[in-house]
Parts: sequence; structure tokens; C-alpha cells
Amino acid sequence: MKYAFAGNRDIAVKVLDFIISKGYKPDILMVTDESSDEIKKLIQLSDLPNSKIFVGSPKTNNVENYLQKLNLDYIFGIHYPYIITETLLTMPKVGFLNLHPAYLPYNRGWHTPSWSILDKTPAGATLHFMSKDLDLGDIIHQKKVNIDPNDTANSLYKKIKSLELEVFIEAFENILKKEFNLIPQNKNEGTSHKKKELFEASISKLDLNGMYNLEELMDKLRALTTNNVSEAAYFEKYGKKYRVQVNISKEE
Repeated sequence: MKYAFAGNRDIAVKVLDFIISKGYKPDILMVTDESSDEIKKLIQLSDLPNSKIFVGSPKTNNVENYLQKLNLDYIFGIHYPYIITETLLTMPKVGFLNLHPAYLPYNRGWHTPSWSILDKTPAGATLHFMSKDLDLGDIIHQKKVNIDPNDTANSLYKKIKSLELEVFIEAFENILKKEFNLIPQNKNEGTSHKKKELFEASISKLDLNGMYNLEELMDKLRALTTNNVSEAAYFEKYGKKYRVQVNISKEE
């Protein structure tokens, strides 16, 4: 199996480590930058020379010209945050596979754990073929995860990332055989969210004089408790903005 690996974050490290443990080294590595510990681990794991490591957006790093010289079966995208051009999508013989932290067709796009809590939609992990439309390609394999009452977006995201690795491992034999029982997606089904939506005042701002259903308020606070305080719910007082995160413990 010949493949290029496009990855970011700790889940990408785990997936690449698994593939290499099965005896398949990448031909090309595509990463966002070289500063984070996760990216450094990806580079170390790949054991590739600098000439085969491409940093930054595919639109600017010349990777497409290089890939044209190869005869790849796959490109694996693991939390790779760039828009993929149609040219890049069509380069591998089998396809560009994407591991998405959501139970498609629900929560295409960004901040998937937050929207699962806010919209009360299923959460999970999906391996699918990439298409020109965002997260709309045919589904290869997917699994759901429970959203517990004490889950925040941060804790749910950790559960989803563990599930993503399970989904990829379970699909690996099919990937090697190039045999899939695909589930087509209908663009009119499910949900989709843009990156900016989570920061809209209607979502993230708390009205100190407002009337809230307690469950809806708790869902908002849970959904906006991520690993980044700048994504938290907020209220304004005395001309200043105050961020609110929650920690909910389950009593045994």
C-alpha cells in the first residue's frame, strides 16, 4: 500500500503509529507546521527526509506537483485542517480518506462535540472518502459514542478521538483489500456548522437578565467548555467580558 499521510494533533500520531506498526511507511508526510510536539512526533515517526515532508497549505507548499510523480493508493487525512483541492482529491488511485470527529451526516464541519451537545445530535467518529463538498463523501465505517450528562465538549472530544482510532483500526483490513461497503450521504440530511458559528453572540453570550431553561443553560455551558477558554460562554459586566467554563462530576 502506497500512501501519503496528512495529519495534525495527537490522534494523527496514533493513527500513523498504527499504520507503520503494520509494516506500511508513508511515502509523503503533510503537516501544518513544525512547532507542536504532535507534529514533531509525526515527523519522527515517518522517518522521511525533509524533501518528502510538506509543511503548510497544499495550495502553497508545492505538494501537488510532487504527488503527481507518485502512484499512490491513498492519502489519509487525520484532522488535517486545510481545504483540499479537487486535483489533490483525484491523485490517489483509491481516494483521499478522511477521519472526522462526528457521526456523519450529523455535524459536518467544525466544533463537532460542541454541536452534538447543543443540537442534541449523535456524536461519534466516521471514516469516509473526501469529496469536493465538505464532509459529504461516502462513509466507510463509523461508530457512535454516548454523550453523558457530565460531558463537556472537551471530555466528549477526548472520547471521540479514542473512538476515531478504533474506527480506523477496524476499517484497516478493508483499506488494504480496497474493498468497502460504502454508505452514500445525502447533502439534505444531517447538520453542518461553520467555524465562526460557535462564536456568534446568539450561541456564546449569556444574558445576565435573561430567562433560561436550566437544561438549555447547562447544555450551553457544557458545549462551550473546550480546552480553549476563548471558546467559552461569556457575559459582560462593568464593560468587561467574563468567560464561564464548567466542571461536572458524576456522583458514584
